[in-house]
Amino acid sequence: MGEPDDEITFEFLPLIRCYRSGRVDRLLPDTRVPPSVDAATGVASRDVTIDPATGLWARLYLPDLDGGERKLLPVVVYLHGGGLVVGSAADALEHGFANRLCARARALVVSVDYRLAPEHPVPACYDDAWSALHWAVAAASADPWLRDHGDRERVFVLGYSSGGNIAHNVTLRAGAEELPGGASVKGMALLHPYFMAAKKADGEVKNAWLRGKLEEMWALACGGGRTTAGLDDPRINPVADGAPSLRRLGCDRVLVCLADDELEVRGKAYYDGLLESGWAEDAAELLVSGEDHEYVHRDPDSAKAVVVMDRQAALFGGKN
Repeated sequence: MGEPDDEITFEFLPLIRCYRSGRVDRLLPDTRVPPSVDAATGVASRDVTIDPATGLWARLYLPDLDGGERKLLPVVVYLHGGGLVVGSAADALEHGFANRLCARARALVVSVDYRLAPEHPVPACYDDAWSALHWAVAAASADPWLRDHGDRERVFVLGYSSGGNIAHNVTLRAGAEELPGGASVKGMALLHPYFMAAKKADGEVKNAWLRGKLEEMWALACGGGRTTAGLDDPRINPVADGAPSLRRLGCDRVLVCLADDELEVRGKAYYDGLLESGWAEDAAELLVSGEDHEYVHRDPDSAKAVVVMDRQAALFGGKN
């Protein structure tokens, strides 16, 4: 019989297993790759430290600039997925996605490696995202790529899955607090965002086991529930009663991309909430793929993944 400290307190296979002792086993293979010059796209990447005190860092991506010309590019702050508990900006799938995004959108991408729960409970991930956004718009005097090529008039926030949750929360904060030098977030894109709610609509739950794990994972990320009021906490349910109005998002345009997954109905409720709060349909776009949760990362050359990438590129590189 195992010791009490070896008791499993949370398990979500194949992602993570947590023990009463505080030990955390992340179960997926380690696929982290170093920064590089991507052979397929010519995109260059490198890692930078944002906050030595917390260990916050980011991987920057710069497209191949013909002739080395000095050209201002949109800046996209990207937040990876992983349920707030796994994942890294250095993971191979995230690295590949950021390379393709950088090349297609002709954007300078800042892929943030935020702290993970449960070792660093919510709100650590939100604080890290805010620090990274601050750094990206203020780095004109510090980072050479951002100084020479970053356009502070065209700053965007993009998040995938749990990163979409973080992207919403950091963009909402940008609507309430000033960024350095009067910078602002021009647009936000949410790719299959991780939102939940205590009350479920008819037909919302597609996989009861998976839905239960996604709900439990929010409690795990919040210190076993110590730093949240539950599934109607506005950070996980932005359309809950009493949540801040989505009209207060600190950006001008929003793109919400949904998949055929356990998050789809809550993502649609978010989009509906945008319109109900006063967002115009030409400023808040919805794209529903009907594909699985990970297809954009795992099958990037598929027709629908290309459509998603094109829509993101249009948002980040467009004139509107």
